Amino acid sequence: MNKPVLLVVDDDPQVLAAVRRDLRSRYREHYTIMSAGSGPEALSTARELKTRGDSLAMIISDQRMPDMLGVEVLAKSREVYPLARRVLLTAYSDIEAAIRAINKAHIDYYLSKPWDPPEECLYPVLDDLLDAWQAEYLPEAKGLRLVGDQWSPRSHAIKDFLASNLIPYRWLDVTRDPNARALLDAAGVGVDDLPALFFDDGGCVLCNPAPRQVAERLGRSLSAAFDVYDLVIVGAGPAGLAAGVYGASEGLRTLLLDRHGPGGQAGSSSRIENYLGFPTGVSGSDLTRRALAQALRLGAEFLSPLEVTAVSIDGGYKHLALADGRELVTRALLGATGMSYHEHPAPGVAEHRGAGVYYGAAMTEAAACSGRRVFIVGGGNSAGQGALYLARHAREVEIVVRRDSLRPTMSQYLIDQIQQTPNVRVRPRTEIERVEGEGHVERIVLTSLDDGCSRVEKADALFVFIGTRPRSDWLAPTVLRDPKGFVLTGRDLMAGDTYARIWKERREPLPLETSVPGIFAAGDIRAGAMNRVASAVGEGSMVVRLAHEYLALT
Repeated sequence: MNKPVLLVVDDDPQVLAAVRRDLRSRYREHYTIMSAGSGPEALSTARELKTRGDSLAMIISDQRMPDMLGVEVLAKSREVYPLARRVLLTAYSDIEAAIRAINKAHIDYYLSKPWDPPEECLYPVLDDLLDAWQAEYLPEAKGLRLVGDQWSPRSHAIKDFLASNLIPYRWLDVTRDPNARALLDAAGVGVDDLPALFFDDGGCVLCNPAPRQVAERLGRSLSAAFDVYDLVIVGAGPAGLAAGVYGASEGLRTLLLDRHGPGGQAGSSSRIENYLGFPTGVSGSDLTRRALAQALRLGAEFLSPLEVTAVSIDGGYKHLALADGRELVTRALLGATGMSYHEHPAPGVAEHRGAGVYYGAAMTEAAACSGRRVFIVGGGNSAGQGALYLARHAREVEIVVRRDSLRPTMSQYLIDQIQQTPNVRVRPRTEIERVEGEGHVERIVLTSLDDGCSRVEKADALFVFIGTRPRSDWLAPTVLRDPKGFVLTGRDLMAGDTYARIWKERREPLPLETSVPGIFAAGDIRAGAMNRVASAVGEGSMVVRLAHEYLALT
């Protein structure tokens, strides 16, 4: 971590050099000594320090300077670093003005020039001021910082992208965190430009960026290394990551793509406690991080965010059309894009999406729910895991389900933990009638399925975990699906009326192969999938052996 800064301001080079010399003699071990030759230069330096995330402990400014008086410099610096100690250098003739500035500019002390010897006239004063500063200050936010509005859908989208891609960042809410406003002012960024992403080099701020811009600025490649691949995996959830690990380890030229980030729905789980080999459980993000690192170490490529919009077949090669207009070619293809949550139909839900209504995203938004009352709709494992994680931050967590209880749809270990968590309450036989609020969620209207009575409840957020639909629209039209859109594979294909018209190979489809030879499906996108992390990992691993068999036939 960089040392806190002591900033000296004087237009007289000799005085400036003398102050720097005395300060370095005493404080250079614990502080960085910087200087400026004018008031505007000093304020520019302070803003740059703020943007970089460095701490300013003290600013010492001469009073009589041509461009800006010292009291003005100290007063304006307070807008950027309110806790920094401010010291005014004065001549004997300016002492009266210095005393007035104590109230006007909120300076902490004034020093009369000269202060020789510094051991008696300078250091004791600065020591006391720096001790007081050390007791009050909090370290400036370092690294990647995202400034935005908690109720802004654009801010939520970038937060969710960073979290999903395992990118550490610090969130600063412009409406609640005073440091957020100071950071924006220092960089000259307006509220209309939010969300704003500040990088730790201090030289770049992205205003209202798209996820692709963020990825490019972070140095993540979005270009494939090869023209043709043995295996391209679309979707980096558990099934896709497992296929990436095994495909790379077994010598296939393997590329893994995802439209958002690795992990899928499992990646957003706060704790998976029934996955083999983790007796105390493992978070979805930790499992994702380990799996992705393993796949990359073994030689797989990973590109995100890249969305595949269509697939066409030419002579056995699969041509993948990307949303940015480019194309990828592969000999074998795995669809592992999983499922997404259904849009909740209640009035007011769509209008508040990203402004208090969130689909999944419990881990992304949990910290912002501190002390708040939140509702969860859904009774599956994802809903249960989200409720338990939110309960660490929120004042109250209400789980709304249409069934009589959670038992038909949720694992028993989660039900037991929910029952033991005092600030989590289950509301059975209840549904969301509508969501209300000005600019963000403020109220939820609940309806009892037993007597039809409605009641208005105060709410700060609604997390939706209901229903799922497969992300299979991007696949070729000749890939057969069931009525709900789930992809048919293996022998399940043979029961369909259209199988004979589409499948023209002399062999039967391989176990996880679709109706298009060489296109496989694994995980939650596949009809008949078990909807568990372990089964998805198993299917992703199986696909690699099956892909080898297919490639050997071509």
